[in-house]
Amino acid sequence: MGVQELRRSFPILEKRVNNRPLVYLDNAATTQKPLEVIERISNYYREENSNIHRGAHYLSNLATEAYENARKSIRSFINAENSSEIIFTRGTTESINLVAHSFGEKYLKKGDEIVISAMEHHSNIVPWQIACSRHEARLRVVPITAGGELDMDAFRSILGEKTRLAAITHVSNALGTINPAREIIEIAHKNDTPVLIDGAQATPHMKVDVRELDCDFYCFSGHKMYGPMGVGVLYGKEKWLNEMPPYQSGGEMIKDVSFEKTTYNELPFRFEAGTPNVADVLGLEAATSFITRLGYDDIASHEVELLEYAKEKLGQIEKLRFLASPRRQSSVLSFIFDDIHPYDTGVLLDKMGVAVRTGHHCTQPLMDILEVPGTVRASFGVYNTTEEVDILADALARIREMLA
Repeated sequence: MGVQELRRSFPILEKRVNNRPLVYLDNAATTQKPLEVIERISNYYREENSNIHRGAHYLSNLATEAYENARKSIRSFINAENSSEIIFTRGTTESINLVAHSFGEKYLKKGDEIVISAMEHHSNIVPWQIACSRHEARLRVVPITAGGELDMDAFRSILGEKTRLAAITHVSNALGTINPAREIIEIAHKNDTPVLIDGAQATPHMKVDVRELDCDFYCFSGHKMYGPMGVGVLYGKEKWLNEMPPYQSGGEMIKDVSFEKTTYNELPFRFEAGTPNVADVLGLEAATSFITRLGYDDIASHEVELLEYAKEKLGQIEKLRFLASPRRQSSVLSFIFDDIHPYDTGVLLDKMGVAVRTGHHCTQPLMDILEVPGTVRASFGVYNTTEEVDILADALARIREMLA
């Protein structure tokens, strides 16, 4: 499918902003949704809406079957061994919080250590800070190199007998760095350390096989991968999930309740308290079908072409500086003008119909390391074109002239 044909599946791309065609380059924050995702959500509310698992009537059974089939589809999408290892959450943030709380309650004690990296999103920093504070443990941070890559020698040296878990991003949302997840996991496992991978920025762009990676936990969000907001996935190996206490309590996560005692439900339901977000789970399933149909090879080929083209075009603009040069980079390009604030650049780009993200991108510690207040971030998706990159480059050159 050609990119122009593909774009017709995304109605919002027809929108005009400030009387100009929308150039949407904020995909790392959230992707736009194809019609098949929008229609799947709409169809659920038109034809299937009912609470699941507990009903004895037709609609409840219909919705329950659709919901559990979606779980099976997600299991297949990331090649988990069992559907019971797929926990539906509100997104990557809740998935990480779930592990930080429940894993911490079971395994973390005074003097233990949790390892993260300097390029983590706040969602993979703050939950571990809270867990460490609760259990009097210590947070260790793996530094990055001048090129924006994880310092693997430092990672090896930080791991030790007190390390209880390593939580590392698969792809940096601020720099686009693709971390060597398989190598990270192998090194950690030699130290008997389980690994959580934040995959929010990976699943839109590359095939994730959790069994091949051998990760212990993997987290991702629907809205970053052409699916709906407010839904995501925690994958966890059964050996960990079976040992961890529930994160939230209430309906669905119980087997038996009396005033004296509660018996928890089996996996995955023990981690899915309350009424689930059925419609958006089905929308997420539709998004995975959309990605599968496009094929990750074609997605990667298109996005690599866009990234390299953007580097070439933007690299010609006076006083524009890229913030990293990793050897393996996803479709994220962070840059600044040394003498123009990123926010000013972003506001002017919006006036020209170009949507980018500015600021610290929820990576304030990383921005402090780079000694910048923030960046301008252009991030690409399957529907972006080289013509849109040209519009971005021309707009940036104009901003350079205006504010020089």
